[in-house]
Order: sequence, then C-alpha cells, then structure tokens
Amino acid sequence: MKSDLIHNLTENFEAHAQQADNGVEFWLARDLQILLGYSKWDNFLNVISKAKTACEVSEHNVCDHFADVGKMVDLGSGSQREIDDIMLTRYACYLIAQNGDPKKQEIAFAQTYFALQTRRAELIEQRLLEAERVSARKKLSETEKELSQIIYEQTGGNQNFATIRSKGDQALFGKSTQAMKSQWKVPDGRPLADFAPTIILKAKDFATEITIFNARQHQMSTESAIAKEHITNNKAVRNTLLERGIRPESLPAAEDVKKVERRLASEERKSIKKPDALDS
Repeated sequence: MKSDLIHNLTENFEAHAQQADNGVEFWLARDLQILLGYSKWDNFLNVISKAKTACEVSEHNVCDHFADVGKMVDLGSGSQREIDDIMLTRYACYLIAQNGDPKKQEIAFAQTYFALQTRRAELIEQRLLEAERVSARKKLSETEKELSQIIYEQTGGNQNFATIRSKGDQALFGKSTQAMKSQWKVPDGRPLADFAPTIILKAKDFATEITIFNARQHQMSTESAIAKEHITNNKAVRNTLLERGIRPESLPAAEDVKKVERRLASEERKSIKKPDALDS
C-alpha cells in the first residue's frame, strides 16, 4: 500500500468517528460499509453478523458494541425516510474488519488499523492501572511516615515502628511479614509493599489511616496502645476483604513497583520525544 493511500484511509476512518453523549467513540455501519469497500448493504450485514458472533465468543456484550439505530436519508423527491443503521464501537469495527474480505484493500488496511488502535487502548488501560499502583505505593509510604511521626510525638520514641508495622501485616495476612516475603519471593532488604498488588497497598493504607486518626483522637501515649490499635484495624480490613471473597495471603505478588515506576517514566520520556506513528 502506498503511503499516500494509507494517509487517506486513516483520515477517512477518523473523519467518520463520532462520539455518543457518554463520550464513547463510535462509527455508523452505513458509513463503515463504504469505507471498507462494500457496495451492497446486505453483503455488509453478513460481515457484521460474523463480527457479532466473534464478539459473543470473546465474552463481550454484543449490545455494548453493536447498537441498532435509525438514520434519516434524503430521497430524490426532497423528502426523507428512516433506514436501519448500527452504532459500532472501535472494538466492533475491529471485529468487522477481521471478518471482512481480505482481498479488499480497505479491509487489509482496516484490519491493521483497528488492531493497532484496539491494542493502543489496552496499553493505555494497562498504563493507567500501573500508574494507580505506583501512586498507591507512594501514598502508603507517606501514610506510614505520618504514623511513625505520630508515634514519636505522642510516645517520645518510634524505634519500634517496624515491629508495629509487622504486627499489622500479621493481622492483615494471617502470616508474618517474613512469611509473606518468602511467599512472594521478595529480595532481601526490600519492603513487602513493593511487591504488593494495588488492593493490598490500599488496604494497608486504609488500616494505617484509621490508626493515625484514633491515635490522635484518643491521645494514645504508649507504643503498645498504638500497636494494639493497628492490629485491630488491620484485622477489620482483613475481615472486610474476606467477606468480599478476597484472601490477602492468597493473592499473587505484583511486579516490583520500582521497575514499574521506571518503565512509566521511560515511556513518558519517549512519548514526549516521539509522536505516535498513527498521528504522524
């Protein structure tokens, strides 16, 4: 395919993209029919039918990606009439392209185009989840520093902070910190939290925030009182997780959060230096 043809096809696909009231991007099937080189609507409906089957097999809700709508068209007499049309998400367009006639140049282009676009959406989602985990880890670090400071201010020392934190881990996981480090294969000298999934980071943070609040509210003046409070809060959070079918000690370890953080920073630098190929 010549580069100018690719450029024109890209512009045509993007020019026909629309947005629903909820912000979801969509194409109309009647427009896509022309873009993909189908002259007959009935022939294109056969392709759409195959795409719907593929959508169902992939365990996606067909109605979420293929929505029947009406469309007004002009008649030669100056009047209008309504014809059937279908609102298609980007994923639906991808499935249609995959089930189209590969001999058509437009289909060959669309298969790659929508595959790349769909993959880009998946990568964005993955990046957002990774950024959320990095943020949760930083938040936990800040919260634990605050608890350490409160212990120092209200008891006159915080040398046993690590012990208090470990007691919280025992209450949350039903296992010691060292046992969880061994289970998650945490390298020596690294914190357990650096390998915890996002939900555990947020659970630990929530329990610690409650400890901070009650330690201040009740002016706890001994480390033993604060430790007892921290154990109680972690047990309460554990029970909540168990009630929702989540067993903290059974969750797999997550990727080293430091590696995730470095990767996100590297991708950010690359995105600034080099524009996306589809946008160039």
